[in-house]
Amino acid sequence: MSVSIRQFEQWLQSKEKEHLEFKEAKQQYDLERLKKYCNAIANECGGHLILGVDDNFPHNVVGTNAFQNPLSLKKDLLDLLKLRIDIEEFFYIGKRILIFEIPSRPIGLPLQYKGASYMRVGESLEPMTPEQLKRIFDEAQPDFSAEICNAATISDLDEIAVAELRHLWSSKSRNPQILTLPVEQLFSDAELLVDGKLNYAALILLGKKESLGKLLPNAEIVFEYRSIESSIQAQQRYDYRIGFLSIHNKLWDQINLRNDVEHIQEGLFIRDIPNFNEEVIREGLLNAVCHRDYNLQSSVFIRQYPALLEIESPGGFPAGITLDNIIYKQYPRNRRIAEVFQKCGLVERSGQGVDKMFRLSIEEAKPRPDYSKSDAFSVILKIIGEIQDIKFLKFLEKVSSEKKIEWTTQDLLIFDDIRQGKTPPAEFQNSIIRMSDQGIIEKFGRGRGVKFILSKRFYTFLGEKGIYTRKKGLDTETKKVLIIKHLENHGKGTMEELEQIFPSLSRHQIFNLLRLLKKENKIQFKGSPKKGAWILL
Repeated sequence: MSVSIRQFEQWLQSKEKEHLEFKEAKQQYDLERLKKYCNAIANECGGHLILGVDDNFPHNVVGTNAFQNPLSLKKDLLDLLKLRIDIEEFFYIGKRILIFEIPSRPIGLPLQYKGASYMRVGESLEPMTPEQLKRIFDEAQPDFSAEICNAATISDLDEIAVAELRHLWSSKSRNPQILTLPVEQLFSDAELLVDGKLNYAALILLGKKESLGKLLPNAEIVFEYRSIESSIQAQQRYDYRIGFLSIHNKLWDQINLRNDVEHIQEGLFIRDIPNFNEEVIREGLLNAVCHRDYNLQSSVFIRQYPALLEIESPGGFPAGITLDNIIYKQYPRNRRIAEVFQKCGLVERSGQGVDKMFRLSIEEAKPRPDYSKSDAFSVILKIIGEIQDIKFLKFLEKVSSEKKIEWTTQDLLIFDDIRQGKTPPAEFQNSIIRMSDQGIIEKFGRGRGVKFILSKRFYTFLGEKGIYTRKKGLDTETKKVLIIKHLENHGKGTMEELEQIFPSLSRHQIFNLLRLLKKENKIQFKGSPKKGAWILL
């Protein structure tokens, strides 16, 4: 491991998250607690533990005197935890930092320390719950969809579904011979028939109603419609227990029956945006079929409301997938089903398509797909259909057209974060720099106090120049004048008073202003650190 200054500064600009933990440890750090942290981070798929940086955001580099013999510590951790942890002594602005690079546990195997597998819960370390241990053990399970169903025969498959498989695969591959292949050859080429026996993927995708009822009754999709979210009783309900390729279009048609359209005026023309984007909904349904846990006896549920659609599928996220990485990381729980979807052109790759769902939602100025209610036993996807900000939508389209830019998912996530007043993740740094150079977003502040806003052009387009000025804030010289004015009016000023003047600034940023004024010999600090105040010279 060799950490660059740029990498370290990117970490400083990030809040603590799943794979990054800061500890002040100015003089020392408890060895027992260090071992538990290493165990917990390894159980959470690895990451970095950094000593010598406080864990409050924005982070201050304080340096550490802990563990003066990293080589000996590395050996002790290997002996006790059975983990090869890299430890690097790193110096930043003259201060010693210890960086621990902790590898992930093996797939399907939680690591233990003194009889417990630890996890982080806020600032605490706790033994993993049975739910989380189950998720880890489930990682080692084989692909259920590739397993042979000994009782199934070709007569158990639905002719309409088989015809749909031929049609989709032939169209995707541009190979008309698929339309006339013998059935056994078709299934063998699709890896649905192995050594003359059908696997569960064949049943899930192509099975007849009565065959699924007998051989795999939980391979069912239940559709419910309610006109009010608080309603317990569904006004309409359909149970679909038949091969998915028989009904994938029917499911969309059912949803589209009550798909209200919003009319967006664009000059002389009107553009229609439906509540539920067809591509987003289809991706959500494909994910539910492809990634659900067929060892659980529950069904997939689709719950539709006028402006909300919810898809609930049995089983938590597949191994290695979290709320933080779901857009980019791919791990299909049922790979054989995913591969058939890919052959049929239903998905672009044997992955999740979640990035497409996020991109399309933001492009239509709708909230992002929401997985926050998911747990170890079910994945719950909420798709909200209402357009949140029509002006934002029009601005994206205008800039895209003028600059000939095709937005990536990462670009749109940056836009959406900044629009909501959030700081984009540090790992988006390259895209942020490019968008800033293009004049699409603006950066102000320095170091850990850096902030981003949408460009002046955006607020001019909205007719909200005043909001731009407020968000941009005062320049450094104007802020210094305000501090001087306060000291002239009141004779002195405390940090608490200055925070009232600059509510959007951190203490660190205010202190930088005071330091500049002190360097210019305009102010000085008088009194004790706790009770003193700044005065004019």
